[in-house]
Amino acid sequence: MRAFKVLQFNIQFGQKWDDRDPDEAPVDLDGTIAEIRAQDADVIFLQEVEQAQPGGVQKHPPPNFERIRAALPGYDSYFSYPREDPRELPFGIGLAIFSRTPLTDRRRRDLASPPIEFTFLGEKKTPTDRVLIGARTVIGGRILRVYNTHLLAFFMLNADSDDYGDQRQSLIEELKLADGPALMGGDFNIEKVGSLVKQFDRAGFRTVQTERATWRRRPYVLDHLFYNSPLKLVGHAVQETQASDHHMLVARFAFAD
Repeated sequence: MRAFKVLQFNIQFGQKWDDRDPDEAPVDLDGTIAEIRAQDADVIFLQEVEQAQPGGVQKHPPPNFERIRAALPGYDSYFSYPREDPRELPFGIGLAIFSRTPLTDRRRRDLASPPIEFTFLGEKKTPTDRVLIGARTVIGGRILRVYNTHLLAFFMLNADSDDYGDQRQSLIEELKLADGPALMGGDFNIEKVGSLVKQFDRAGFRTVQTERATWRRRPYVLDHLFYNSPLKLVGHAVQETQASDHHMLVARFAFAD
């Protein structure tokens, strides 16, 4: 069968990148949608689909997701917010999976965050929980498990993710449940990529690349596509974009047998 294309993209709720003032750059969701459509991917993993609202209020239906879904009429889709929490900061929130083939057996798992104190705008805070979503699809007659996540950025809290392994371990536990080809995309928010890669390798999963940074704010490889041995990597690229503070990671896979 032909290879299928996968897009991994933290869209930062459609906020463009501006070198002069990235935090005040305008939101241009139409531009983000154009970037997504241009990739013509078979499976799409998106993070930070929505912007968190004051007090942790979550809009239903999620407006950005609804606009993206309307712009991708040939795709099935699955969206989830993390657990609602009044401590939520006004950044990106929410995960989406899009697939040209139907998504079934949908899964969702909350990922608890430890009570690490940090200061935000002069106030003491603790981080909110994260989430993992997953589903099953069939491509070329073959079952494929797909997962999407966005982990806590411990390095932003002056902490080391290697010292707080519960979220990563939860991902591994879910992947071990996959019987056959499986693929996990996401923003893993880990600066020490070596330890992450080794941990997933022990579970039988490889990442597409670790050489090119995927985040504009610091030269970190935060975005990954992890895949197991029933899949074969055909090619990949980090596609630079001004549509987010993250670049797009694209890859082509085929079934190994």
